[in-house]
Amino acid sequence: MLSVQDLTVQFGKRVLFNEVNLNFVRGNCYGIIGANGAGKSTFLKVLSGELIANRGKASLEPGNRMAVLSQNHFGYEDKEVLEVVKMGYEELYRIEQEKNAIYMNPEATDADGMRAAELENQYGEMGGWTADSDAAELLSNMGIKEDLHYKLMEELTGPEKVKVLLAQALFGNPDILLLDEPTNDLDAHTVHWLADFLADFQNTVIVVSHDRYFLDMVCTHIVDIDRQQATIYTGNYSFWYQSSQLAMQQMQNKNKKMEQKRAEMMEFIQRFSANASKSKQATSRKKALDKLNLEEIKPSSRKYPFIAFQPEREPGDQILKVSNLSKKSPDGTTLFSGVSFTMNGPDKIALVSMDSAAITAFYEILAGITEADSGTIEWGQTIAPQYLPNENNEFFTEEVGQLDLVEWLRQYSQNKDEQFIRGFLGRMLFGGEEVHKNVSVLSGGEKVRCMMSKAMLNHPNFLLLDEPTNHLDLESITALNNALKDFKGNLIMSSHDHELVQTVANRILEIGPGGMVDSLMPYSEYVESDEIEKKREGIYEMVA
Repeated sequence: MLSVQDLTVQFGKRVLFNEVNLNFVRGNCYGIIGANGAGKSTFLKVLSGELIANRGKASLEPGNRMAVLSQNHFGYEDKEVLEVVKMGYEELYRIEQEKNAIYMNPEATDADGMRAAELENQYGEMGGWTADSDAAELLSNMGIKEDLHYKLMEELTGPEKVKVLLAQALFGNPDILLLDEPTNDLDAHTVHWLADFLADFQNTVIVVSHDRYFLDMVCTHIVDIDRQQATIYTGNYSFWYQSSQLAMQQMQNKNKKMEQKRAEMMEFIQRFSANASKSKQATSRKKALDKLNLEEIKPSSRKYPFIAFQPEREPGDQILKVSNLSKKSPDGTTLFSGVSFTMNGPDKIALVSMDSAAITAFYEILAGITEADSGTIEWGQTIAPQYLPNENNEFFTEEVGQLDLVEWLRQYSQNKDEQFIRGFLGRMLFGGEEVHKNVSVLSGGEKVRCMMSKAMLNHPNFLLLDEPTNHLDLESITALNNALKDFKGNLIMSSHDHELVQTVANRILEIGPGGMVDSLMPYSEYVESDEIEKKREGIYEMVA
C-alpha cells in the first residue's frame, strides 16, 4: 500500500496541496484529474520521491517496489532497446550487471565466485531467467518488432521510444505503477492493449491522463485535485463527471428536498452500474458503488468553456467530393495515394493514418494551403469550411506577439466592438483583465482556446480538425466533445482522444501510401476488427 500523510506542497505563496491524507490500495487503479496547473504531475513527483513536500510525506509499504514511466525520451540513446526495458526493474538489472561483470573478469577470485553464486540465486528468485523473454513479449505486444529489440534507442522513432519506456515501467510486475500521460503518442491499438493490461493488473496503478476513454477503461477510482485537496471517489471518469454535474445541479436548486436528491443520485448510480458492463472492472466497481456514501459526492469548482459552432447556413446536397488524391513529402516519400470519397449529408469523418505527416498534408490540401500531386477536390457551393491546424504557431508570430487577446481576436471578426469580442473570449474562460495580456505569453492550451474562438466567429458549416484536443485539459476536451456532437454541419477530424472519435464520427477514413480504407463502423469496432486489420496492411505498402 502507498499512503499520503498530512501532505502540504506550495511554491512561494501558492499552495497546491494542504494537509492531504490518502491511501492507495492494492488492486485498484486511481486516475488523477484536475484543472491545468492544479498539481497532477507534481503529485506524482511527490509520490515517486522526486519532489520533497513542504510538510508531510508519501510512504511506501516496506518490501514494495515502485515503477515510474520515464518522461525523458532521450535518456537512453546509447542503450539497446531490450536492455532499456530490463532497466525498469532496477534491483534485478543491478544484480545482472554485477554477476556478468564477475564472469567477464579474468582475474576474478574465489570470493568473487562465491559472490556470483549468491547473485545467481537472487537473480533466479526474482525471475531473472525469463527476463529477456518477458521484456521481448512486452515490446512485441506494443508493436515493437523483434528486429528492433537489439537496436540502440537513438535509432527508434519518437512513438517507438514512448512504447519502450512504457514497457520499461511495466516490466517486472511492480507493486506500485505511476504513469503520467501514458497514452501520449500511442496508436489506438497500443492504447487498447495497455487498457486491457492495466484492467487485469493485480497491483496498484496511479495514472494521470487526459484520455477519457482510457480512464474509463482502467480506473476503479478517481482522485480529484481541487481546492488544494485531493479526494478519492469510487468509479471511473464518466461516473465522476456525471455525478459531479448532477451534484452541481442539485446544489443550484436549493429548494429540492434531501430525499429527492438522494433518490435522483441512487437512480443515476443504478443506471451507471448497468452501463458499466463493458469494463473488466465492472464487478468490483459495482460493489464499490453499492457502498458509496452519496453525501461524499461534491460538485467540482472547475469551469468548462462554452464551445458551440453555429453555421450561418445549412450545407446543401453537394458537400465534398475527393477524387484520386495523392501527395508526396519533400523527400519523395509517398504520404498517401488513391484517396477518393464523397461526403453525404450526415457525415462526420474521423481521418486516421499511421503517419501524422500524411494527415496534416491532407488537411492542408483540403484547406487550400498546399496542392495535391494528383487528383481533384470539389467543394459544394454552400460549404464554408474552417481549418484548425495541429500547429498554430503562424497565428502567434512575433509580429502579433504584443497584441492583447482582444486585439488578436478582433483581426478575425467582422464585428469589431470590444464587448462583443470580450463575450467570445469569456466563453473560452478568458475573463476580466486576462483579456489584455499579450498573446506572446499564452500557454499551448490557451492558444488552442483562442483558435476555437476564431473558428466560432466564422460560423462554419464544415470543420477540418487536426488533433484539436492537443494541449487542452479534460474540461475543455469535454466541452469540445459536446460541441462536435451537437454540430449541425459536417466535419473531418483527427484525434488521439478515443472518446471524441467514438462519440462524434460516424465514418472512419484511413489513408496511407498504398490507398485508403473507408468504413461506416464505430471507431471501437474499427480498431478491433480483424477484417479491417487485413485491409489496413495493404494501404501501408510503399509505392514508388
